[in-house]
Amino acid sequence: MGLRILVGNMLMLLLVFSLVCSAAASVTYDHKAIMINGQRRILISGSIHYPRSTPEMWPDLIQKAKDGGLDVIQTYVFWNGHEPSQGKYYFEDRYDLVKFIKLVQQAGLYVHLRIGPYVCAEWNFGGFPVWLKYVPGISFRTDNGPFKAAMQKFTEKIVSMMKAEKLFETQGGPIILSQIENEYGPVEWEIRDPGKAYTKWAAQMAVGLDTGVPWIMCKQEDAPDPVIDTCNGFYCENFKPNKDYKPKMWTENWTGWFTEFGGPVPHRPAEDLALSVVRFIQNGGSFVNYYMYHGGTNFGRTAGGPFIATSYDYDAPIDEYGLPREPKWGHLRDLHKAIKLCESALVSVDPTVSSLGNNQEAHVFKSKSGGCAAFLANYDTKSSAKVSFGNAQYDLPPWSVSILPDCKTVVFNTARLGAQSSQMTMTSVNSAFSWQSYNDETATADDDDSTTMDGLWEQVNVTRDVTDYLWYMTDINIDSGEGFLKNGQSPLLTIFSAGHALHVFINGQLSGTVYGGLDNPKLTFSDNIKLGAGINKISLLSVAVGLPNVGLHFETWNAGVLGPVTLKGLNEGTRDLSKQKWSYKIGLKGEALSLHTVSGSSSVEWVEGSLLAKKQPLTWYKATFNAPGGNEPLALDMNTMGKGQIWINGQSIGRHWPAYIAHGGCGDCSYAGTYDDKKCRTNCGEASQRWYHVPRSWLNPSGNLLVVFDEWGGDATGISLVKRTTGSVCADIFEGQPTLKNWDMLNSGKVNRPKAHLWCPPGQKISQIKFASYGLPQGTCGSFREGSCHAHKSYDAAQKNCIGQQSCSVTVAPEVFGGDPCPGNMKKLSVEAICS
Repeated sequence: MGLRILVGNMLMLLLVFSLVCSAAASVTYDHKAIMINGQRRILISGSIHYPRSTPEMWPDLIQKAKDGGLDVIQTYVFWNGHEPSQGKYYFEDRYDLVKFIKLVQQAGLYVHLRIGPYVCAEWNFGGFPVWLKYVPGISFRTDNGPFKAAMQKFTEKIVSMMKAEKLFETQGGPIILSQIENEYGPVEWEIRDPGKAYTKWAAQMAVGLDTGVPWIMCKQEDAPDPVIDTCNGFYCENFKPNKDYKPKMWTENWTGWFTEFGGPVPHRPAEDLALSVVRFIQNGGSFVNYYMYHGGTNFGRTAGGPFIATSYDYDAPIDEYGLPREPKWGHLRDLHKAIKLCESALVSVDPTVSSLGNNQEAHVFKSKSGGCAAFLANYDTKSSAKVSFGNAQYDLPPWSVSILPDCKTVVFNTARLGAQSSQMTMTSVNSAFSWQSYNDETATADDDDSTTMDGLWEQVNVTRDVTDYLWYMTDINIDSGEGFLKNGQSPLLTIFSAGHALHVFINGQLSGTVYGGLDNPKLTFSDNIKLGAGINKISLLSVAVGLPNVGLHFETWNAGVLGPVTLKGLNEGTRDLSKQKWSYKIGLKGEALSLHTVSGSSSVEWVEGSLLAKKQPLTWYKATFNAPGGNEPLALDMNTMGKGQIWINGQSIGRHWPAYIAHGGCGDCSYAGTYDDKKCRTNCGEASQRWYHVPRSWLNPSGNLLVVFDEWGGDATGISLVKRTTGSVCADIFEGQPTLKNWDMLNSGKVNRPKAHLWCPPGQKISQIKFASYGLPQGTCGSFREGSCHAHKSYDAAQKNCIGQQSCSVTVAPEVFGGDPCPGNMKKLSVEAICS
């Protein structure tokens, strides 16, 4: 009997232990935070989209994210990449989602999986496969049976894969959060009741999949329970979830903005980005995701928009090439360390807020266990402030917040960059390609592989988006008695198109090119054309530049020549060509021959030397080259080209369009003040995108095939292969500047002396101190200059400590530079060192 009781007790203990372990392996939430295994967490996340880099890049990107202080990697799931044809799935190479998630897990990080499956993301068709548009009776993202059935099938497919691989946290995997839909609130507001019904259905469908982890909906104020609504934007400190028991989460803190062909390149100052995070955290936020942490590249034809550039760099902390963007990466790393020092207090209590002045305030978290963390803010955009808090005074720069993990000691200020800055350079490693060229053919209505129909047809309906290119062809019969043949006044051809670019050929000769832009993809060609008596061949090459990725029912949006097409100046007046017979040809001859591949390129006769085509439309170029040594990231400098596409060893780099010059305003950039995508821009008057990333993993040691197609003519002899390296590194450190070492020195009695840290990437060393000034130097990295106060020994310590070293440091204190050059002033040290 005693044995039975003992066995029974043991079984009961095992059952209890099992239940405890089961409960521990959980992800839940309350009003303060996401709770993992019962513990509230302040979670720092970053977006890295697996198709926008190569599998060979993934481990390094993930490690850099971890080194930067991230807890979570966030990614969308790209439906059109995974199901390019209905019912036929693809999860290989850049679309190997399981491999990507397992690499994140191996690094010890969590995953937030944004299944969507609508992603927006400046991605072609918002991530929807084009075949979805042709499902009978479908209407996207509304209370529509065919759409909901297709969406549910794909969502279930992804969830089942994750479960089969045991990737949810409740299974021992890294996925702690999932997302259904994406930024649907504004759409729901427009379409009202069908939108509300769809939102409710989507939430119920997702929750019913029983992932064991919370679901979120971003920008969705009416997210049904238990789904958490979250914020996206440049700032989210004033956001509140729709229920008091849900945590305050920020799924997209925009680290910059995307680049469009024809637009300047946006940049967001590191100081402002850090400020936005701290303002969110001090107001009770507990989950922040950087969109993007690594933006990467829109390889192939994946860029949406239309007119989104191939580069998706996004001014992210890790740049397009996989290198840390300094000072943004380092400044955020230090911020994350400071926030983690406050974590126990932050997740325990709500803050108390008190005013410290007109534009100054304090947020204080005091836990029952005795923990205390404070955030001292100065929102004035022009003036520093000296504030009293506790028993001390604190200097706050403009537009900044200081973090005090013990409510006494400042360890970080958002406006004081302790991390070094870097000046990156693009250095040519091969500018002597032996080019060959091949001129593609201007299609005509007589071509055997063309299709003839009445009237003008919408482009995507014909091409199904297998190519950017669609030929519209028709004949114009000109009677010999037409007056313009005698008076020399050429007739006016006018073409209205839904976009995105159009090349007009008259009797095989390019007559003109027009194109739209992101704000208005529609275009109009209107010009006098040369026609002769008899049959004239009109060939219009309509070019798509990515399908739309955002809007109401964008599956109904059009591309291509929709008309009217008119010819004015004939004896009859104006002739409407729109309704006559038009012939269509999908794609280019070079595409049909696969000229971008080794086997396809041998199918035509190429010319070289003096016969090489230059500045001719519809031209293919090819060259072979050997991979340069080293491991620096590589790119192609395409500045002498027009518009087209690029391939390396058959792999599509993406669309190039350096001839589309950036228009708009570029000027001085201050970190202080509210940021938007029109502030802090560069490249005005230059190519929106000049350099195109070439992944090293796509290269062979020798014999690499480079193929470039150019639509309207460029000079291929100006193309060069470049490497991205660090040219110089800078430090800009104030004396007495708060550092994380303050925390280590707490109660030690030591005096905090900040240091300027400089380091070059592996393989490079500091060869020269280009600039050094202790005092009141002016400017920024790359353009420092001496101010009204300068210590005459400013260079000495940097030259002694740094020349010939990969890394070094210089203490910022008067005695290091021969004394105080201007007593009573807060001084700083600015240094720029050359890496070689």
